[in-house]
Amino acid sequence: MTSTETLADTAPAASRGAPAAVFGKGFVQDSWYFVALSRDVAPASLKRHELLGEPVLIGRTRAGQVYAMRDICPHRAAPLSAGRLVEKPGEGETIECCYHGWRFRPDGVCAAIPSLVEDQAYEPERIRVRSYPVRESQGMVFVWVASDPRNPIEPDHGPPVFPGVVGGEARLVEAMDFEAHIDHAVVGLMDPAHGPYVHQQWWWRSEHSMHEKAKAFEPRELGFAMVRHAPSSNSRAYKLLGGAPATEISFRLPGYRWEHIQVGKKQVLALTCLTPRSDDRTTITQIFWSDHWVFGLARPFLRMGVVAFLKQDGGMVNLQNEGLRYDPALIWIDDADRQAKWYQQLKREWGRSRAEGRAFQNPIKPATLRWKS
Repeated sequence: MTSTETLADTAPAASRGAPAAVFGKGFVQDSWYFVALSRDVAPASLKRHELLGEPVLIGRTRAGQVYAMRDICPHRAAPLSAGRLVEKPGEGETIECCYHGWRFRPDGVCAAIPSLVEDQAYEPERIRVRSYPVRESQGMVFVWVASDPRNPIEPDHGPPVFPGVVGGEARLVEAMDFEAHIDHAVVGLMDPAHGPYVHQQWWWRSEHSMHEKAKAFEPRELGFAMVRHAPSSNSRAYKLLGGAPATEISFRLPGYRWEHIQVGKKQVLALTCLTPRSDDRTTITQIFWSDHWVFGLARPFLRMGVVAFLKQDGGMVNLQNEGLRYDPALIWIDDADRQAKWYQQLKREWGRSRAEGRAFQNPIKPATLRWKS
């Protein structure tokens, strides 16, 4: 598939997703969201997550199957994640509610209601908890959120596949919750002009090293990319990699940004996953893979840098929230804010394509953007 082709020959007619046209409101649906690393979902585990304002149980059977379901028992609303994974004759592995022992299969179908007696003709299998399609890919767990929970469709595309997942398991992982809608988190992440003011470290850059930049961009599947280029001369951290690094920075709906760096035959992938928990809370997870020797020696220092960046961005989000409480009109300028505009265009087109039952058409056109940072 080329970057300008549609995602699929035909979009599913059953999809009823509505355009999320208002910035800072609504979510991209009929999409895959990152929820956890595979290594963090242990056999027989039950863990509560919040995703797009809904409680979601992520678990793994002892046989290794990962599943996702709404974390509310339909009987008396107790969290299913507070229960346990059990195995009864003829039922297989089920999730047992901690309140009255109702048991549910990983697909959400009720397998048993212990309080029933033999002559009570009640059919437990008629009771269902909402289940979510879930996939494991490249050591990560993704959950598909359908636009219509009453008439959910099967995913018509797979979760994203990222380049540069090398060197075994992820070498470095850090996560932080931002008190922001995912839209604000996304545009803050792709904003090229805030770095010299928010991230002032001696090993990175400062406002005194600002200079003009020109970067070529092109459309990609469900997003766009800053095409491969040599890192800017005022980005000192790249010098640790030695050689002549070349980097490509990509964004994809609903909230993935990654930087793929090549230094000869060695690679570094810096992936950021944005997971919307609610209207005003987004988890930012930064994951690094690499087969470059520098990760073995400098990982403690890199971790300190990643944590510092997240805390600085989080602090700025908190300051921004002081202004956003008054619902001000926001000014978007070219070229520094063009990526933020592209994100909004992608969101609108995705919502429209799903609502109209047609294939997604990427609205992004190749362009060269110029700014100072």
